[in-house]
Amino acid sequence: MVVQQYRDGGGARAARALAVAGVIAVTAGCVGGGGGGGGSDGSGQRAVAAERPLDVLGRAAGVLAEAGGAEARTSMETAAGGTRVTIRGEGTYDFRTQTGRLKVVLPTDAAGADDRRPITELLAPGALYMKNRGAGVPDDKWVRIDTTALEDGNLVTGGVTDPMAAAELLRGAADVTYAGKSELAGVTVHHYRGVADLNRAARAASPQSRGALSAAAKGFSKDAVPFDAYLDEEGRLRKVRHRFSFASEGREGQEAAEVTVVSTLLLYGFGAPVTVKLPDEDDIYTGEIRQG
Repeated sequence: MVVQQYRDGGGARAARALAVAGVIAVTAGCVGGGGGGGGSDGSGQRAVAAERPLDVLGRAAGVLAEAGGAEARTSMETAAGGTRVTIRGEGTYDFRTQTGRLKVVLPTDAAGADDRRPITELLAPGALYMKNRGAGVPDDKWVRIDTTALEDGNLVTGGVTDPMAAAELLRGAADVTYAGKSELAGVTVHHYRGVADLNRAARAASPQSRGALSAAAKGFSKDAVPFDAYLDEEGRLRKVRHRFSFASEGREGQEAAEVTVVSTLLLYGFGAPVTVKLPDEDDIYTGEIRQG
């Protein structure tokens, strides 16, 4: 459970756990919301700025599914007790099949060590696969996590918000304002700012995403998720930043601390080929994962 992972108290410790049972440990970094390659996909004829913001955002996930594959960059920053840490990811994602492959890079630890290998993550409807997991998992084995059983629906557990889940969250948008037009990596984008309701998003989500989002709607203490979304002229989501927040559970006698997780997704290179082969059962680790 996302909240339970912060029970050990203290800002630094709270920021070290971004995954169920300590799946990913992080200790330092800074958020990156900017750039990202590719901006030469061209623009279409749809004047999204003239449409109702709720209509534009409600279509975003469907438009991405029509676009197919894309390249993606992610960052996830945790702030707790004055400590900020960030992990980053990069790879490709197919919005039609809702599968993707990302390489997740952990920051250096408090001692300055930077010998961690990147973690490979495979995303699929209802599942997250991780390789180079560490914590006693053999190098040639994958860890499989049922995302519908996670109390955050894997919105923050893996250190990466599933790209389709990030888009599906916009189906729960409310109180949206159009913040104007700007340019992102050479592409004209329209900026929308609002708050997504997890319950509303779960009800409106595609069948493949509904289980994980429903789990998040039940697991998070706050249903409201503020966001900033940037869509191009064709209504394709180019960038979205979500801000998840909840109260940690400190040690006995300590006050609960507010934990904020800012997840940023950048999409570009639409039409990119995406190949994801899920591990065979024999390649999935079923032993005990060491806590750390």
